[in-house]
Formats: sequence, C-alpha cells, structure tokens
Amino acid sequence: MKLFAENIDGIMVISSLPKVLDASNAMEFKESIPRIIEQSSQAVFDMSAVQFIDSAGCGSLITTLRRLNEAGGALKLCDVRKQVRSVLELVRMHKIIDIYNTREEALRSFSVEP
Repeated sequence: MKLFAENIDGIMVISSLPKVLDASNAMEFKESIPRIIEQSSQAVFDMSAVQFIDSAGCGSLITTLRRLNEAGGALKLCDVRKQVRSVLELVRMHKIIDIYNTREEALRSFSVEP
C-alpha cells in the first residue's frame, strides 16, 4: 500500500489513503502505518480519498490511535466524506478520534492542546 506522508512542523500528515478501507486491506494498512508514524507521535489522516470504511477499517484506525497514544501522541482525521463520517459516528469513533473539516483545522488543533 502506497501512502504519502508529509512532516509538517513535527506532525505527520498521511494522505493517499485507499478509496476503500475494509477487511480486504486493513491488515496491509496497519502494517504500513508504523513505519510512517515512527517519525512523530502526532498524526493527521487526510481521509478525502476514502469513500468506504467497514469495521476492519475502523479497527485499523483504532490500532493506529493506540500506538500514537502509547507514544504520548494523538491521531486526528480531516476531510472525511459524508458517508465515511456517518459510519464513524455510528460506531462512535468520533468520540475518541477528533475529526476536522480541513487539514489546516486539524494541524492547528495540535497547537492548542495542553
């Protein structure tokens, strides 16, 4: 899986996520992420390309969140499509992962945390 990662002021912004994040690729996704986030414990996933997510995809996001939290960091999502956001809200992931409308909002939110 080819993910694009960009370090912006110490925050890893990961984009080029797959159109579908489900059981068919969740394991590959989980295996790709540690190499990227080892550079920073703060991460933003640009979800603009993701058109569908299932429980396995949600699980891969939670796995990433745990890894970042263990390192003292955080995971935030941005540019989440309406259908994907509905799924995240249905399973209440929006209660544990902050979701922002834009990349800029997500990046700014790191500077206001204690």
